[in-house]
Amino acid sequence: MIQSMTGFAENSFSAKTLRVKISLKSLNHRFFDWSYKGAPLGEIENRLRAVCQEKIHRGRVEATIDMVFPDPGSWDVVINEGLLEKILAAYGRVAARSGKDLAFGLDNMFRIPQLIELRRKDFTPAEAELIIAGFKKTLDELIKSRRAEGRKINLALQVHLRNVSASVGRVGALIKKQPRALRKKLQVRLAEANGAGSNSKERMAEEVAYLSQRYDVAEEIARLKHHLDATRDLLAAKNAEPAGKMLDFLAQEFTREANTLNSKSQEIGVTREGLIIKGEVESIRQQVQNIE
Repeated sequence: MIQSMTGFAENSFSAKTLRVKISLKSLNHRFFDWSYKGAPLGEIENRLRAVCQEKIHRGRVEATIDMVFPDPGSWDVVINEGLLEKILAAYGRVAARSGKDLAFGLDNMFRIPQLIELRRKDFTPAEAELIIAGFKKTLDELIKSRRAEGRKINLALQVHLRNVSASVGRVGALIKKQPRALRKKLQVRLAEANGAGSNSKERMAEEVAYLSQRYDVAEEIARLKHHLDATRDLLAAKNAEPAGKMLDFLAQEFTREANTLNSKSQEIGVTREGLIIKGEVESIRQQVQNIE
């Protein structure tokens, strides 16, 4: 099933000791790329990354997790007692010399670097499970978002493919007229060559055979049809394997065949259809850049 590489999902979860808000955003990227912003998770982050990589094969995933710990028991307050004693002693000496009562409040303590440290206790198994389960649920919603966008891309691609197929069909009809046009040109040249020698007809016959082979685009048409079938098969596949890179490759092959078609063409109509094909393929290529 075709998936876009772009999507977004966000959820909030809560328990007695923890409230969690999880936001997931995915963007285009050549490979799988993980970016995490938010509260430190320790080993849990590695588990979340592994869960994500099991379901998303290609694209940049930006995960943000905000946490609130409403339970005071979730925190440890660590005071550098030795440093505090030195500070208080220095305050006492200054107060004694100045004869003034100097106050040292709690707000002053928090302003002094390295004096007080708030440490979050390790996640309990229940808290870790809340984070992981919430992440999985949000990831499932992200994938749904990517699939919904993928369906839109698929519909747009089908329109472009039908246009390419129609142009290829018109080229097939036009090239049937090409030998007749070449024959007329060669007949004119043959008439102009009359009297040039007994071998003139033989030379012209050889030129007819040469030009017919040179301007034959049957192989290009066959390859274009093959690429159309291959692209449709990829778009219709039900498996979850990434198809974006292969679709991009096929878009390049479409362009190659369209260029060859134009270079061989002796009919303005064929050239026009070749340009139409190139325009449709460029639209296809832009679309498949967003497919996983």
